[in-house]
Amino acid sequence: MNEAGPGRREQNKRRTHHALEEAATRLFREQGYEATTVRDIAQAAGVGERTFFRYFPSKESLIVQQVRDIIPLLAEEISARPAAEPPLAALREAVLELSRRYDTVPAILLVGPQPLTPHPTSRGDRFLLFDLEEAVAAAFLARLAPAVDGGADGGPDGGPDSAPEAAAVLRAAVLSRAGVGVLRAIRLTYNRMSLAQRESLDLAAFACQAFAELE
Repeated sequence: MNEAGPGRREQNKRRTHHALEEAATRLFREQGYEATTVRDIAQAAGVGERTFFRYFPSKESLIVQQVRDIIPLLAEEISARPAAEPPLAALREAVLELSRRYDTVPAILLVGPQPLTPHPTSRGDRFLLFDLEEAVAAAFLARLAPAVDGGADGGPDGGPDSAPEAAAVLRAAVLSRAGVGVLRAIRLTYNRMSLAQRESLDLAAFACQAFAELE
């Protein structure tokens, strides 16, 4: 009995946590981030505001945690894309694949609120954008590594100071920041749309258009 009790409590906590995340994502997309209150989220999840604050200190922290959870998933998807696919195309397709698999992803990476802006509102969010860019850059660099290994000799020992590797690191860093910039541009544009425009939007086509503008 003592072993079963904590197990059930933990399951209930996970269900409540998931319900709050799902409710928040749906409400953010339906009525916008700013217009959605903690009370709205709690009611939609079937709990009280006190319960919400036992799981998240604010509605922003809810989004921050979801983004942090998804960053490694995004990096994995980029790494799994076909080797011949250009980095930015791999990022685009990785985001779209995650959006098909997890309905919450577009609301977080594409239409998320403040944490993906360059001026996070709390100390805990300060490096969220940097973490996202670094994860994407690392995934890009892994895709570029075979070309570096098969290229001309750089330094005397082929180490990290070799010219080809330095160029690959720079390219991965530049493309990562550009790609994450596209995601932020999608979010900003989406947030300026009316509810009717959002409801009729083909988000996949919209994302493809945005990346095409960059390319």
